[in-house]
Amino acid sequence: MAENGVESEGTQKRAGAKDKQNGNYADSSLRERKQQDREERLALVLWKRPLQTLQYSFLETLITLKEWTLKLWKRRGTVFLLLVLLSLFSMAYSVEGAHQKYIQYMEKKFLWCAYWVGLGILSSVGLGTGLHTFLLYLGPHIASVTLAAYECGSVNFPEPPYPDQIVCPNEVAQGGITLWTIISKVRLEACMWGAGTAIGELPPYFMARAARLSGAEPDDEDYEEFEEMLGQAETAQDFATRAKLAVQNMVQRVGFFGILACASIPNPLFDLAGITCGHFLVPFWTFFGATLIGKAIIKMHIQKLFVIITFSKHIVEQMVSLLGAVPGFGPSLQKPFQQYLEAQRLKLHHRAGEGTPAGENWLSWVFEKVVLIMVCYFIISIINSMAQSYAKRTQQKKYCEEKTK
Repeated sequence: MAENGVESEGTQKRAGAKDKQNGNYADSSLRERKQQDREERLALVLWKRPLQTLQYSFLETLITLKEWTLKLWKRRGTVFLLLVLLSLFSMAYSVEGAHQKYIQYMEKKFLWCAYWVGLGILSSVGLGTGLHTFLLYLGPHIASVTLAAYECGSVNFPEPPYPDQIVCPNEVAQGGITLWTIISKVRLEACMWGAGTAIGELPPYFMARAARLSGAEPDDEDYEEFEEMLGQAETAQDFATRAKLAVQNMVQRVGFFGILACASIPNPLFDLAGITCGHFLVPFWTFFGATLIGKAIIKMHIQKLFVIITFSKHIVEQMVSLLGAVPGFGPSLQKPFQQYLEAQRLKLHHRAGEGTPAGENWLSWVFEKVVLIMVCYFIISIINSMAQSYAKRTQQKKYCEEKTK
């Protein structure tokens, strides 16, 4: 009997060890399969599989539009109220009267603010794959206003053509140009752009929050990277990993002020802060409030000051003179820069309706082509992302079907 009991106990242990081995094997097999699926998704790009990528991107667009339509239908009361307000505004816009000047002013300001908010959203949305609209639009705009302010001796540019075109005013402002004067001139554009970047940080937050509330484990590269970093030791040797861990710890431990600190400085790792806040169910207004204050006020003033100081008249002249001192190719680079600056000064002193001076040089041509290339890359990245999202959707559907069998 004793021997049978010992044998039975040994058999149970061996069976338990075998089940454990089978479980580990199954987990390993599942991880390998997910890794293969991830590699297959990443290979779904226009330059490798153009037809399949376009097909998947189109199907994902249709599914997304369907989901948005269903969400709007669930909130049809709010949609109906917005439609009523839009109809009233359209009536006020079309009816002639003394109120038209106020309507036109509101329309102009709204479109101007919406333009910069949209550019801000494009800059930060997409977990680091957004369009760098600060370098393409806001930075050059601030630089143009700065150069024009020192050249004209005023920031009271006539409207129109400002902001589409900067023309020096007939009268020079009293007191001259100061740093604060230029900051005040571009404050609205900069703050709206910063608010747009804060809105663009919401998708990672909602993604991680929804995953935590549902108890699901999404097969997402950024989310999995986040989970791995949470489990890593603080003695990690890789600098990038240590920096990411520092962001996670600051946001998790300090809360509002930690989010504010991360959002107030140029930080390419802030997307991970959004995932952290969503994962730990940080309240929405705590996350968005700190992000909005940090990006639209603190960080925006830091970037704005940097651009204004860099493009101040005396600093630009010193940079051009130093460029000519570079041996070899320095003078050949100095000449087109001087021609470009001179062309911009001539444009500033032309009145509206007089035409624009000729003499666009290769710097303007190069900048236009750089902008075009970056916009094309952004569109291609959107198509690739939509196609990979649809592939991920089909793979998850297969996993669910296999579990139900």
